[in-house]
Amino acid sequence: MVNIKINDNAIKAKDGSTILEVARANNIDIPTLCEYEELNCIGACRICMVEVLGFDRLVAACNTVVEPGMNILTDSAKVRDARKKNMQLILSEHNTDCTKCVRNNNCKLQDLSEKFNIQDNPYGEKYRSVEWPKNFPLQRDESKCVKCMRCIQVCDNIQGIHVWDVRNHGTRTSVGIRDGVKIDETKCVLCGQCITHCPVGALVERDDIQKVYDAIENPDITTIVQVAPAVRTAWAEELGLDRKKATPRHMVAALKKLGFDYVFDTDWSADLTIMEEGTEFLNRLKHKKDYAWPMFTSCCPAWVRYLKGHRPDQVKQLSSAKSPQQMFGPAAKELLSKTAGLKKKDIFCVSIMPCVAKKYECGVPQMKDVECSLTVREFQRMMKTAGIKPSDVKPCDFDSPLGEATGAAHIFGATGGVMEAALRTAYAIIMGKNPPADLFKGVRGMDGWKEAEFTLKGNKIRVAVVHGLVNAEKLLQAIDKGEVEYDFVEVMTCPGGCAGGGGQPIKDQCEQAKDRGKILYFLDKREKSRFSHENKSVQKIYKDIYGKPLSKKSHNDFHTDQRKWDFQPH
Repeated sequence: MVNIKINDNAIKAKDGSTILEVARANNIDIPTLCEYEELNCIGACRICMVEVLGFDRLVAACNTVVEPGMNILTDSAKVRDARKKNMQLILSEHNTDCTKCVRNNNCKLQDLSEKFNIQDNPYGEKYRSVEWPKNFPLQRDESKCVKCMRCIQVCDNIQGIHVWDVRNHGTRTSVGIRDGVKIDETKCVLCGQCITHCPVGALVERDDIQKVYDAIENPDITTIVQVAPAVRTAWAEELGLDRKKATPRHMVAALKKLGFDYVFDTDWSADLTIMEEGTEFLNRLKHKKDYAWPMFTSCCPAWVRYLKGHRPDQVKQLSSAKSPQQMFGPAAKELLSKTAGLKKKDIFCVSIMPCVAKKYECGVPQMKDVECSLTVREFQRMMKTAGIKPSDVKPCDFDSPLGEATGAAHIFGATGGVMEAALRTAYAIIMGKNPPADLFKGVRGMDGWKEAEFTLKGNKIRVAVVHGLVNAEKLLQAIDKGEVEYDFVEVMTCPGGCAGGGGQPIKDQCEQAKDRGKILYFLDKREKSRFSHENKSVQKIYKDIYGKPLSKKSHNDFHTDQRKWDFQPH
């Protein structure tokens, strides 16, 4: 410990800590823009400048380590003047037309401008604009970039994709695509983590809201919407509704008010996915010599893109099962055509997803039954536009029969959830009875790489769970070197799984995947059934239409060959 002073308050600080860390630990406010805890502390924005008595210049609090005897001032006239000028310089290169920005009222730059009482700018305004392909699921507006470098850090250090880089030097410094190529020439996986870590509106998802409105307002079209497991943990975060009151039933009612004809639950097709993917895994185990191992989960399209772009020789190890989003499309249209007399061509299927890569997945030619995917943020914008207050709507249930789900389906949205759900059903198939529902809880948690081993009727099953692509690549390298050996591996691209997805609501400096994941496990625990194979409406659709998992018809509708997917979005 070292003894320092901050604003004349004597403080004992841990040796090696930065001024910013010590200030935060003692509830002393130091504003930041580029800094992101445990991700980025490069002092690029110079907003966190503080005065250290005896030093010739102000220093950046985010990357200056405390020293014994330091006497620090965080709110002196010199500090306030420097911060304001630095903010004005940043604003001089930023498109301040906030009314047309999706981050309006949820923008770190706006907050700081208000904090520093900036009402004019002596430096004027001059910013760059760069052309960007409008069809790409990830959109970037150069004129709004504040050069905080967060996108670079999260893409490099969490995902290991290296899409973004610093260009030029000095006053001409900017952030752009590495090597100066176009975005559709990179190996971007569309995880959206650069969007959720951007403090402003420089990075956003492609807005598909009007496409959905056009379908809703077309009297000849029947619109159905499915909602992913992780969406129910976050859908009302920006709408002023207490988390305890933000129930799935309130969410369904809000979607009904938006004009959707049917509101279904992707949790239903998560249970369906377990039936197909679990059966496929057990079938591969019976013919082990015919396959490369381990088998990888396939429900995350960003992970599929990673393998296709970075390790194409291992794409064949993906489960052939479509994601729950894409299984839902053909199943819903097949069912509605038989039970409601609707023509498949007249059904427009929308998904609400915590994900940006799902927009890509909908555009893959082999995936033709989900016409449009919206992020949770787009769903929230639609509610705001329609003036819907979730607290005022009368709660209602998902439409039947594609609204029934088990606890196993809920946890699909958390890292380890797909694996646990699959193991519950695999155990039941092998052992002829259900396991204790929490038997496989060893695959839960926020550790980046988890592994477990189970013995079922003499069969030893070795599994692993990873989230974040840096962790995934470490696992792949360990497999290459023969250091580890697994039968089944779950990979989720986003930290914490879909709960921390790139399409979720943004709260700066707040990683919410862990807390959102707890909600999913709570929902799992309170369900009457916690096993996918017990979903009665899934059982019925097999009986009435598909026969059994891996039948010819189910294989045609619910499986795909990812090797044939185009890498570029359509």
